[in-house]
Amino acid sequence: MTPAIDAQGWLSGARRIVSPNCDERPEGSVVDMVVIHSISLPPGRFGGDGVERLFTNRCDPAADPCFEELQHMRVSAHFFIRRDGELVQFVPCRQRAWHAGVSRWQGRERCNDFSIGIELEGGDDWPYEAAQYRSLKLILAQLAQHFPIRHLLGHCHIAPERKTDPGPFFDWEAVGGAPTV
Repeated sequence: MTPAIDAQGWLSGARRIVSPNCDERPEGSVVDMVVIHSISLPPGRFGGDGVERLFTNRCDPAADPCFEELQHMRVSAHFFIRRDGELVQFVPCRQRAWHAGVSRWQGRERCNDFSIGIELEGGDDWPYEAAQYRSLKLILAQLAQHFPIRHLLGHCHIAPERKTDPGPFFDWEAVGGAPTV
């Protein structure tokens, strides 16, 4: 069975962990952008529950020093794709996830208002896994059926002065070509 997005914006087949770090999109917002991010918590470690803890406000500073500065952050993404391709969804697509922060694209501020955020487990120093690209392509195909997606960008494109993700190892050709910049 091909996963599908339901009326509320949940993807069937994705493990659901509800994040409180979201809200309603502004009236009249049209979701036409997907922003690709990368994350690993603690940095450089894969497979743990650090990202889930961050997106659900449960960072334990005693678990790792990196969590001390993160424990008061309120962030989320719609999707998280683990190294093995597992899909985790934190926020329904119809709502605004808090993934982009201060951001701008083609004169529009606050990219969270009109975008879907997808985090890949990784970082600037590691190539992504084939399973991650397969899952990402699946999500992108579903999003294209529900939203008029015109822009596929990295966090680095909408916040270039402070972000570098998804990093130099991200293969844009694997998801249909260069970012729409």
